[in-house]
Amino acid sequence: MTKTALITGASRGLGAAMALALAPTHHIVAVAKTTGALEELDDRIKEAGGAATLAPMDIANDAAMQTLCRGIFDRWGSLDLWVHCAVHAAPLAPANMIGDKDMSKSIAGNVAATATLITYIAPLLGTDGQAVFLDDPVSGQPFYGAYGATKAAQIALAKSWQAETVKTGPKVHIATPNPMPTATRARFHPGEDRAALHDPTVEAKRILSELGI
Repeated sequence: MTKTALITGASRGLGAAMALALAPTHHIVAVAKTTGALEELDDRIKEAGGAATLAPMDIANDAAMQTLCRGIFDRWGSLDLWVHCAVHAAPLAPANMIGDKDMSKSIAGNVAATATLITYIAPLLGTDGQAVFLDDPVSGQPFYGAYGATKAAQIALAKSWQAETVKTGPKVHIATPNPMPTATRARFHPGEDRAALHDPTVEAKRILSELGI
């Protein structure tokens, strides 16, 4: 029976690389807001002999996430793996100048949506499934107030879930990718020498290998 892997934030960067790395062994459920990028990912997965189900959705939309998880249950009954790569990257700004909208979107996308997804996905993973969260330890660095605070809160949620499920499952992993030339990083570090950064494809394979997935 084919394993299933849900990738939230699958359209580009590490999320797309994770989907491609897992495609030989898993049916990929790819979630992202950008339909065109998901279709490009689907083409690449098919070229490699894999299969995917595309879900062009916003993870901050509760009704959409309910529909997604119900669809996974109706089709497969369970889920083997969830890799959470979706993130809202608010513009860098001094802590005293963070816009209300930027902070609200950061909380909704990075914290509230993660908490909701854990609630919905945990029953699908059951006791034997696995979940992967990606840390980005920039909390407290200058100008990272909105992104850093909400990303740290997301990982705090993951760590709590990890501690709570040690004996019962699912198995929760937290990995820290090396800096990669993603669109998100380009927004934070314009003009950076991207040649010195790590290839997302290599990072995805490294993380999955180190986690034993």
